[in-house]
Amino acid sequence: MSLPIDPPAAPPLDGAGFPARAVVDLAAIRGNVRTLRERASGAEVLAVVKADAYGHGLVPSARAAVEGGATWLGVAQASEALALRAGGIGPDDARLLTWLHAPGVDFAALLESDVDVSVAASWAVDDVVAAARSTGRTARVHLKVDTGLGRNGVMADDLDSVLPALLEAEAEGVLRLVGLWSHLALADEPGHPSVRAQRVVFEDVLDRAEHAGARLEVRHLANSAATVTAPELHYDLVRPGLAVYGMSPVPQLASSRELGLVPAMTVEASLATVKRVRAGQGVSYAHLYTTTQDTVLGVVPLGYGDGIPRHASGGAAGPGGPVLVGHDDAARVVRVAGRVCMDQVVLDLGPDTTERAGDTVRLFGVDEPLAAGGTAPTAQDWADAASTISYEITTRLGARIPRVHIDTEGLAPSTEHA
Repeated sequence: MSLPIDPPAAPPLDGAGFPARAVVDLAAIRGNVRTLRERASGAEVLAVVKADAYGHGLVPSARAAVEGGATWLGVAQASEALALRAGGIGPDDARLLTWLHAPGVDFAALLESDVDVSVAASWAVDDVVAAARSTGRTARVHLKVDTGLGRNGVMADDLDSVLPALLEAEAEGVLRLVGLWSHLALADEPGHPSVRAQRVVFEDVLDRAEHAGARLEVRHLANSAATVTAPELHYDLVRPGLAVYGMSPVPQLASSRELGLVPAMTVEASLATVKRVRAGQGVSYAHLYTTTQDTVLGVVPLGYGDGIPRHASGGAAGPGGPVLVGHDDAARVVRVAGRVCMDQVVLDLGPDTTERAGDTVRLFGVDEPLAAGGTAPTAQDWADAASTISYEITTRLGARIPRVHIDTEGLAPSTEHA
């Protein structure tokens, strides 16, 4: 897939509503899934759309993923699965798996909506069986095994406390054990010994389950990082999340561009105020940043209340988050000057800037090359500035930022709030 040099078309920021937006190109999501299918070694693709599709908008992103060839969708919470079904994505469109449950979850509603459910403890097996009996629906169940991550899942040593109950319920006809799965701790470090160790445990558990009588439809282990770096871990189904939205799961090894992925989200805002200040002017709370010359400051009306990380503040301790200002040959990257506030950040635009209040600036999007050198900022660049990961940058975007969904393959844009 070729990368667009120009940002995707969207309705202009006109100041009538919130002075910023997250533009999500559904064509990019569709294309990223196609790319991941090509890398999946014949395995099916489960597109992970949890957490409002990593901030991109749950239902529109899920539809685009299915159009790109995902045959499964995955979410953490039961409410997310039911929202997808309510949004018109039916069983004939994609199988749907939800996996993170606490006691009290409404398994009956999930079964009635034809949602596959994961179990990771004995209580969950009991509750799924009860829901299947009460609804008369045969539950489709995936057993989550902790192969070394130390998080959710049945420990391999405790398999015999859960598997016999599942197979007994299957013999009764109230459920089908359709999947066995796990999650990797360090897939973003290809070659790390823990990856091989988890594979060994996973395959041992698979062998034990199959010898006990399990007739599995899908075995799945690979996340985004393993999908693009470890074909031996693809099994029947891969579960990319971050890569679906065009961000690299292994940024230390390859950029999105190098992996053939296109970032789907562009976050932009209108400058609220632009003013001249003298050299030596302290900027924002605590004056972490002080101007070194007469210059122009611009205020961007986004802050940590909108999910802009406070750790991306700029000052003596390091550069702040990058922001693209200007257009065409004059486009350049400046850094957040001073502390990120709840509702705003400040940019030092330099003494010769031509920016005015109302001009659009871009916080992150596609890493397109700039005439002045370098590339436009990405979510990964913001992650680097805040010492975090790109997953967090898009997922933490606040609800008051409108999501504008466009489709550069030809469909009309739509605007919604997260």
